[in-house]
Amino acid sequence: MSSTRLPGTPRLLRALNDRAALELLLEQGPLTRARLGELTGLSKVTASQLVERLEERGLVTRVGEQAGGRGPNAQLYAVRPGSAHVIGVDVGADRVVAACADITGAVIGRVEQSTRDTDDPVGVVHTAVVQAASDAGAPLETVRRIVLGTPGLVDPTTGDITFAFNLPRWHRGLLAALRDDLSTPVVFENDVNLAAVAEAQSGAARQVADFVLVWVDAGVGLAIMLGGRLHHGSSGAAGEIGYLPVPGVPIPRDVSRRAKPAFQQLIGAEAVRVVAREHGFPADDAAAAVRAAITAGTAGGPLLDELARRLALGVASTCVVLDPPLVVLAGEVGRAGGAALAERVQHEVAAITLVRPRVVPTGLSEESILQGALRTALDAVRDEVFGSTVG
Repeated sequence: MSSTRLPGTPRLLRALNDRAALELLLEQGPLTRARLGELTGLSKVTASQLVERLEERGLVTRVGEQAGGRGPNAQLYAVRPGSAHVIGVDVGADRVVAACADITGAVIGRVEQSTRDTDDPVGVVHTAVVQAASDAGAPLETVRRIVLGTPGLVDPTTGDITFAFNLPRWHRGLLAALRDDLSTPVVFENDVNLAAVAEAQSGAARQVADFVLVWVDAGVGLAIMLGGRLHHGSSGAAGEIGYLPVPGVPIPRDVSRRAKPAFQQLIGAEAVRVVAREHGFPADDAAAAVRAAITAGTAGGPLLDELARRLALGVASTCVVLDPPLVVLAGEVGRAGGAALAERVQHEVAAITLVRPRVVPTGLSEESILQGALRTALDAVRDEVFGSTVG
């Protein structure tokens, strides 16, 4: 058995070394061959061969020189940004935002367009993708993956949209139509899940393997991260916390597009506006009402207390099942509530359950769904590109 493995060993080692070198170049910036050798534990000769191999494949390029002691200056190498590109798309009910990033993660193109005057989802995505790539100066053939964040359910088996309340014209079969139209791998992912990916990468959940993100906006959603991986559930419905049966509101028995789910009735943006008005903070926008309450200081306390009690019902129900160490409040209302709301939710959850998760506001200021889409696309493309460095 061992003899059958030996021929593959040098190739595997080269692949692992190449991947390690590329990751180091991404994390630490331009490096010399000698420094790459030190960081990877490779000899000077092996490190030089590695760099030459990556240069030949168009994955790294010389970007300058580093002055040293005696002898010629050492060449500095970096990952070649244009070796691959990805596009992330945030699809909302009224607009689509698309951004293009190179393989280093730098966002180099961005477009935004309204969707109010069209009922052609393929045309909307096509235009957004083409314009984002054009704005970035990236040829479409270098775009290796497109990740679209959408509300609703994504079938974990087929990858297609199965239910999107805010996007009635987005339906089964759309994924295949987009892949055929763009001739590029296209992936759908739930928008709240992508927000959690961004939170784990550069927000409040960095270096936290297990956490949940509660999204409070026009809709209410939940993302579950376990062992550093998203949990989707058997049908893609894991996290549809808006449908959680809670006391104090009618529980619809006909789950249809017209039925307003129980927890959604209790803490969605419309409910937040109503309770804010009752507490003397009228506003057309729920997040604006919450910000006004925080600015008001003590006078805004009763509103924040009420919102925390409502939110805690959903957070507590989730946490007694999953027992995560961290809960992140996101979405427009979650972000607006900040630490003042998060602390109140943490206190309420501890008061009504045996679990005591830390509850914090999002650590991201904007466009978390788009950031998550780009990160998801980059992770997949880097695996493809960096993992195929040995022919």
